[in-house]
Amino acid sequence: VQLVESGGGLVQAGGSLRLSCATSGSTFDTYAIGWFRQAPGKEREEVSCITPRDGSRYYADSVKGRFTISSDIAKNTVFLQMNSLKSEDTGVYYCASAPRRYIIATLPTAIKYWGQGTQVTVSS
Repeated sequence: VQLVESGGGLVQAGGSLRLSCATSGSTFDTYAIGWFRQAPGKEREEVSCITPRDGSRYYADSVKGRFTISSDIAKNTVFLQMNSLKSEDTGVYYCASAPRRYIIATLPTAIKYWGQGTQVTVSS
């Protein structure tokens, strides 16, 4: 399984970005796919997660109402639409894939499949 993120960049506060996570392999419609971010000097945190087979979604409180996660099963791709961006959203965003949602949520060190990351910088 390979995951490739794209869509990061530099944006002003209040702006929007759309991240994509393109996956390869046969697990897309059975695995959970999550987005994590890591800001300089801070721990990695889960931002959002989707399980394409049932459409269930999770959002961290810090992004609820601003970020939307979605999936395109035909393209094996997960998207993260980020609106009303704030400076605290700055960081490297990674997508990750695991067989179960609970692994993404509680056992990130057990996740085998990670993308290379894409930088998001929000200027204030």
